[in-house]
Amino acid sequence: MTEDFTEQKARAAGWFRQLRDEIVTAFEMLEHNHATGPLSDAVPGCFEVKETRRASDDGFDTGGGLMSVLRGGCVFEKVGVNVSEVYGTLGEVAQRAMAARGVPGMAEDPRFWASGISLVAHMQNPHCPAVHMNTRMFWTPDAWWFGGGSDLNPCIEYAEDTRHFHSTLETHLDPHGADLYPRFKEWADEYFHIPHRHRARGVGGIFMDDRNSGDWEADFALTQDIGRAFLPAFLPLVEKRRVQNWSEAEKEVQLIHRGLYAEYNLVYDRGTKFGLATGHDADAVLMSLPPLAKWI
Repeated sequence: MTEDFTEQKARAAGWFRQLRDEIVTAFEMLEHNHATGPLSDAVPGCFEVKETRRASDDGFDTGGGLMSVLRGGCVFEKVGVNVSEVYGTLGEVAQRAMAARGVPGMAEDPRFWASGISLVAHMQNPHCPAVHMNTRMFWTPDAWWFGGGSDLNPCIEYAEDTRHFHSTLETHLDPHGADLYPRFKEWADEYFHIPHRHRARGVGGIFMDDRNSGDWEADFALTQDIGRAFLPAFLPLVEKRRVQNWSEAEKEVQLIHRGLYAEYNLVYDRGTKFGLATGHDADAVLMSLPPLAKWI
């Protein structure tokens, strides 16, 4: 049996909320500072914030979170930054899935607690890459672990942007062990693969799951640095590309690429499946879907 982990849960949930606040502030500053380039005359976007709740059939409090979405801005066509803290008892489908993954004690005791941040940004300018990031902590009476990562999804790839994104992630991971970046990069390449398309979703990044080294403090510090890496990895790319003009043909490429993103998130993504299976707010779970996409 694990400890109750009350303090650790509070620290993890607090960190995810702090990271959410920092990212929302940075993204709104991007919107309001977009004085040159395409859509510079448009009204800067602001996040709409909505409280979310996890569905419960028994009337007990089972947690929820904040869904923050910015739509139709100068820089972001749609970006969502969600945080959640949910708990209670897993439904039968989610319990079976966790037991099948080998979570200790899950077949006998379906109690759980989970908290995390999830972010997906779809950009106005097709030269700006879409991006995904999430980090989370999961607890059961018999286990705890961390997971998450970030990956870049350009529809028009620039090699120097890909190098910057990956090198920033590596810099933040190296203090925790020189072996982690190559391991987590390979994991991301495997995880963010679309089998029915025989291709990757984007240009990769890092991914980890079920992280429990036995040292909660060390694993929490690693998870925090995965979150801290996000803004320095992503913002310089947006700053550089948001002022570029684009053609209708390039916008078409972007919309078709978004179709791949939607396919992956609806068919394969573990977080989407877990969120829907555990009764979390469906709009928050499906926040990652682009506002517009096309299929050939």
